[in-house]
Amino acid sequence: MGWSGIRRGWRRPTARQWRSAAVVGCLLLLGGNASVAVAEHLGVDTGIVALIIALVPIWIALIDRVLLRSAPLGIRVVVGLVGGFGGAAALVGGQVAGHVTVLGLVVAIVASLSWACGSLYQRGAPIADDPLQSSGMQQLAGGIAIGLVALFAGQLGDLHPSQVSRDSMLALFYLIVFGSLLTLSCYLWLLRVARTSLVSTYAYVNPVVAVFLGWLSLHEPITAQILVAAAVILASVALIVSAAGAARDGSSGEDRRTKVEAEIGFEG
Repeated sequence: MGWSGIRRGWRRPTARQWRSAAVVGCLLLLGGNASVAVAEHLGVDTGIVALIIALVPIWIALIDRVLLRSAPLGIRVVVGLVGGFGGAAALVGGQVAGHVTVLGLVVAIVASLSWACGSLYQRGAPIADDPLQSSGMQQLAGGIAIGLVALFAGQLGDLHPSQVSRDSMLALFYLIVFGSLLTLSCYLWLLRVARTSLVSTYAYVNPVVAVFLGWLSLHEPITAQILVAAAVILASVALIVSAAGAARDGSSGEDRRTKVEAEIGFEG
């Protein structure tokens, strides 16, 4: 938000823009990211969580088509969504040890649904014109919501600054710059200018990037199963990209905003 103000001059957000920022921030960061951490804390294996998060593109497609009455997905998008999830399942299959709790599983599913709903709401919500300002408002609102939940849950007392290592601070700095300032801001901007089914394919590509970085920096082995799974994922994403290039959303941004607000219950 500060950089946006320096670059273009501060534009005071309206009440509707703050409301939209709060909705998106809570759905994505509190309901999405924070719930993933809770699910893992409740004993769900990371591989299972990763597989459930890979459902996000499918949730988005189903909600957009069934509830918001968007245009039909098309055969290429459907094949791409199913193929991408299958590739992600094969990619993380070796990490799934089968340890899961019912509560943790429910929380993980809620997390993926919350991220899908937040993505769809962001697509047409009344937000600030500047992408960085809008992203900053949403992350500020989401961060405050997470902080309040942690406060009421009594978890702030578990934070001991003296136990925070240098590596932890470097990791936090990396996440702030590349995870929040750059990546999330780009994701939120893309939701406004590209088909949601296309933008959501990040959930398929992320595991492939993680495997590559693990091989590059940690010398982790790449098996034949990983290569086949990665090929399936990339082919599936290519199908969705080609479908997105051949068709455009028929409804305007205002029409989409009205649909999303009406379905989620934030009219007016």
